[in-house]
Amino acid sequence: MATVAPGAYKAMEGLDNFIENSSVPQLQQELIRIRTSLINGCAYCVNMHTNDARKQGETDQRMLLISVWREAGKIFTEEEKLLLEMTEEITLIHQHGLSDALYEKAINLFGKEKTAQVIMVIIAINAWNRIGVSLNMHPKL
Repeated sequence: MATVAPGAYKAMEGLDNFIENSSVPQLQQELIRIRTSLINGCAYCVNMHTNDARKQGETDQRMLLISVWREAGKIFTEEEKLLLEMTEEITLIHQHGLSDALYEKAINLFGKEKTAQVIMVIIAINAWNRIGVSLNMHPKL
């Protein structure tokens, strides 16, 4: 993609630069990326972002429980649960998209600016997943 459509790739990198400078903590970004990549079936991104999360201090237990976070008790904070629920609603847009109730909850907890930034993290990893799956990328193990 970087060699065939360098302008598109550069635009994606620009979005990543915006996210990197956002107020969303790196570890929260990785939780979003892992959950999105699990939903979208992007092995390359699951592998990359679990490794990145581990470098940020994330535990294997929590990463293994991301896909079942609702049943994981108090493993995730209320803020993390909100991020994971937003991730699912936006990633699974064909079901109904981000509900008004969840959007309002996010505004109340994060404020408008951070909510917008969280949404952009979710949008970006969805795009990267689609690139990874479309190009049949595999993890480097």
